[in-house]
Amino acid sequence: VTTLAALATTLSTVNIVGGFIVTKKMLDMFKRPDDPPEYYHLYGIPAAGSLAFYGAGSMSGHVPEIDSAAATLSGLLCIGGIAGLSSQSTARLGAASGQAGVALGVVSTLGHLHPDMATTAQIGGLMAAGGVAGKYIGDRVEPTSLPQTVAAFHSLVGIAASAAAVGDYANAESAADLDKVHLASVYLATIIGSVTCTGSLVAFGKLDGRMASTPMAHPARDQINMGLGAATLGAGAVVMGGPEVGTGLAALGGALGTSGALGWHMTASIGGADMPVVITVLNSYSGWALCAEGFMLDMPIMTTVGALIGCSGAALTKIMCDAMNRDILSVILGGYGTKASGGGEAMKFEGEATQTTVDETCKLLMESSSVIIVPGYGLAVAKGQYPLKEMVEVLRAAGKKVRFGIHPVAGRMPGQLNVLLAEAGVPYDIVEELEEINDDFDSTDVALVIGANDTVNSAAEDDPNSEIAGMPVMRVWKANQVIVMKRSLAAGYAGVENPVFLKDNTDMLLGDAKETCEKLAAGCKALA
Repeated sequence: VTTLAALATTLSTVNIVGGFIVTKKMLDMFKRPDDPPEYYHLYGIPAAGSLAFYGAGSMSGHVPEIDSAAATLSGLLCIGGIAGLSSQSTARLGAASGQAGVALGVVSTLGHLHPDMATTAQIGGLMAAGGVAGKYIGDRVEPTSLPQTVAAFHSLVGIAASAAAVGDYANAESAADLDKVHLASVYLATIIGSVTCTGSLVAFGKLDGRMASTPMAHPARDQINMGLGAATLGAGAVVMGGPEVGTGLAALGGALGTSGALGWHMTASIGGADMPVVITVLNSYSGWALCAEGFMLDMPIMTTVGALIGCSGAALTKIMCDAMNRDILSVILGGYGTKASGGGEAMKFEGEATQTTVDETCKLLMESSSVIIVPGYGLAVAKGQYPLKEMVEVLRAAGKKVRFGIHPVAGRMPGQLNVLLAEAGVPYDIVEELEEINDDFDSTDVALVIGANDTVNSAAEDDPNSEIAGMPVMRVWKANQVIVMKRSLAAGYAGVENPVFLKDNTDMLLGDAKETCEKLAAGCKALA
């Protein structure tokens, strides 16, 4: 039990510290040299004051409700943190609010438990070790590795939730006498944590290139899922029956194993193109696991924060599914295609792609008056954002109207391309979302697509039998001229051929995105 508690404490701290460091790094990328000075660190003063006030009140013994008050304030600060992160102008305040809320939550939890000095020292040591590990990981995260890092952090949350649940059950004085709410909370925290852990590990493997991005198409996929689900529910029924601790732990261990296998199999059956949705689903799962722990441990702060994470993750999942025109159940169960996909065979597109050169592209860009750049994951992999920014500066200095169009699922997770461009110093007032810019392609001279494929695929609108039919896409083909920068003519992450490459107004500029952007920046500078 002590080992499980130590594991949960350490891994939770790794996730908390690493998560906040990554958040700060991403926010720092949006800072500009001419931005006014910021003093968000001064919010540490009232936060420290609140912690000191709580400590004094708790030790005095004269304020019996101070634990509940501190937990409530902690929950409100975490809610404020999520709300603040929804806008660029309040994001830093949101991060500060979240950090203060978590700090107060940790302190109020210790105050509520009243551990002895030896136990407090052990908890402090474990949290320090977890904090060091979290900082080590967070400091080394780059925008290109952000999706797989998030998935890895989710796996830690899953392990911590399952470890805490099993440890709580094993530590009960009489497991048979636990009430049904407690038993249900233990069971849910165990299985949700297990699904989150194994699912996140598979997502990490696919996003990091350690596993094939193609879905595992086992012929008995659905039967395997149903069998594992039934076994998990059966074990849950045993746990809910309130057996003796030995039988209960065996059933709980069985549920842990079958739910873990279910999480692994379901995620492995999902294609790489759906990984952005999978990440948001796993984020929601981690929140519900924490919520169940709150009921299990009778800690309202955990329930509040867990519900906050679970609901925000679910809301983001819906946004992502809408952006891909996908049904969430289809994604989770390893479904194929979009909601609008017909049952027939996809259209065959015939034709030959025409290629262009760097010199011709530079001349085209310098002769145009308006340019929309649509980046994709290929830009992130090549780390071509810096030379791209140089080219944009040259074009804007020459009086060209240059903007970026970002698809909601560009990259491997929401916002990855926004962070990538911010890292290079691209002004965020020229970075627009699909809804803001999609109608402007008709009046645009050049659409420059860099490392994007599925998000600019016209088959989504033209072919009702396409696997991506109905998915909102960037209508780059409506620009006067389209230049597509790719390594090769291969299909995108979803494995769907792109007819845009064959259109009369499209030219392909093949090669490494970074090297090509460097040549384009130099060429445009020479023509300026």
